[in-house]
Amino acid sequence: MTTVDHWQLPDGVEEVLPPRAEVVERLRRQLLDLYRSWGYRLVIPPLMEFSESLLVGLGEDLDLLTFRMTDQLSGRSLGIRADITPQVARIDAHSLAEPGTTRLCYAGSTLHTLPKTLLASRSPIQVGAELYGDDSPAADVEIVRLMLETLEVAEVRGVTLDLGHVGVYEAVLAAAELDEGLERTVFDALQRKSVPDLEAALAGVTAQTAQMIIALAGLHGDDAVLARARELYAGFAPEALQALDALTELAAELRRSRPQLDIYFDLAELRGYHYHTGLVFAAYAPGHGQALANGGRYNDVGQVFGRARPATGFATDLKALVALMAAAEQPPGAISMPDADDPQLAAEVDRLRACGEIVINCLSGSPDPRCDRELVETDDGWEVREL
Repeated sequence: MTTVDHWQLPDGVEEVLPPRAEVVERLRRQLLDLYRSWGYRLVIPPLMEFSESLLVGLGEDLDLLTFRMTDQLSGRSLGIRADITPQVARIDAHSLAEPGTTRLCYAGSTLHTLPKTLLASRSPIQVGAELYGDDSPAADVEIVRLMLETLEVAEVRGVTLDLGHVGVYEAVLAAAELDEGLERTVFDALQRKSVPDLEAALAGVTAQTAQMIIALAGLHGDDAVLARARELYAGFAPEALQALDALTELAAELRRSRPQLDIYFDLAELRGYHYHTGLVFAAYAPGHGQALANGGRYNDVGQVFGRARPATGFATDLKALVALMAAAEQPPGAISMPDADDPQLAAEVDRLRACGEIVINCLSGSPDPRCDRELVETDDGWEVREL
């Protein structure tokens, strides 16, 4: 007979225990307050929806990450959200359907069938912000700045901002005129930045076309990358220059308020390519190999919900942010109160709790281990004394 350890959790699924849970909750509140101060309104989408609403228009990657089940009421397929972004797009397009610019934010648990990376959680707590109805560079700047402030609130230091634009890849591939099968092979190799695989895949095309595509794999680094890309693609794929201009302007605008910001350009960054339509960005911290936050522009994502709108936004995982935060200081102590029916005692306890103190009823006769003080009765009422 197989022995089952009933206390075990699935791989990649973890519980958050005190005091770490308190840190997660405090950070969640701080971030939502930050977004509110910028004009972003909180929405709370449901944990599950009909699968087609969660997945439509967002590519195969999200499809593979989504848990499915059958709805016992309707018989239709339900999905447990793996990403809150499409839910917020539905809310903007259908539930709210407001004119003009709409700013929304959220925080909630998601669930993945597989971890996105080797060490990633399968149950991240996703928090983020989305801006709808504005297609201007200023909207992208606002979202990136808000993402950077998010990391500052989470005490993340030494952030590197990774910037890309899917318009560069799209222009180069359009000029190359590859067939569909070869384009998929090239896309896969570029995601891995594998030059040998690119060379093998492009053996049958002209030397210039192969050179222009393979060059994308090496176009990552500082500002000089943008200048090299202009030289390469001015004649072969001139439509790419507009995307390069957008990246140049965005970097300049961000540096006006953050002159020390470390910006890294990656013109072969294709994360979310199947739904991103322009700028893509990610934030990295020293010693942490995976992006802590990422986002981009995904115009017309609401079209499937009946209302195509410009959109830009970002998301991060609270658990990942808290894991990088410095160890919490010694948690505050608590006050032990006797289990007594005394109106004066009850009033004093209410006063202390209203002031932010933790007051714990001493039910067993022994104070809770967290207590470093106690309420003691005196001639004048009740006072707090050291234990």
